[in-house]
Amino acid sequence: MQLADTIAVVTGAAQGIGRALAERFLREGAKAVVMVDIKAEAVREAAAAIGARAMACDVADAAAVARLVDTVEREVGPIDLFCSNAGVARADPDPHNAASASEEEWQREWAINLMAHVYAARALLPRMIARKRGYFLNTASAAGLLTQIGSAPYSVTKHAAVGFAESLAITHRDDGIRVSVLCPQAVDTPLLRNAEGGAQNVDGVLSPGQVADIVVEAIAAERFLVLPHPQVLTYMGRKASDYDRWISGMARLRRATLEGTR
Repeated sequence: MQLADTIAVVTGAAQGIGRALAERFLREGAKAVVMVDIKAEAVREAAAAIGARAMACDVADAAAVARLVDTVEREVGPIDLFCSNAGVARADPDPHNAASASEEEWQREWAINLMAHVYAARALLPRMIARKRGYFLNTASAAGLLTQIGSAPYSVTKHAAVGFAESLAITHRDDGIRVSVLCPQAVDTPLLRNAEGGAQNVDGVLSPGQVADIVVEAIAAERFLVLPHPQVLTYMGRKASDYDRWISGMARLRRATLEGTR
């Protein structure tokens, strides 16, 4: 898919990867980019700075996402590319107990890291199927392919996000709809800066702009799996070829990470 003359929507766009994607899409010649965030004032400021449109939306609310899609399609035009990018993460309260996160935290991460993708697809699929075209870029994480040490809700919900992207891609390929799932490791965003520990930083920290460049290349190639950190592919191979050895290696990495935070 070429981005010139397209209409794109990016959630979680007030900062970080979302803002970088919006800027990059405009440079590629997108006809319109709608930047979406729950932080209304912040997203308005970000959009004004780059010449995009801004809309406030809580992507954990199915009805709000449906209204967002209706508004964009009515006021801007048919959505060619929907980037479901908003995400949240929090460390396990007890790093020695994988089940220590509260019920509220599990529900919060489930709603934003997974169900926001479902709500966007639910609102857009009938329109895209009728048009026989459309593109979803869903931001997950390398944690959705491997795991995130010290954050069980994040790991589980990102695994689910990857699984939903796979279902979306398989079910709707013959409808002319394409899907990419973005799975970075560490990116210099507030989400990373607020994280505890450092296992996700093992292969270096990328800028949001670097990630956006890689995303544009992947969309042009209509590539499903987008890995800004190519090492992740090697780790996936090791995991698949010998799961027990991979678990042991991750346990060693966890011990080293805990030692480093003391």
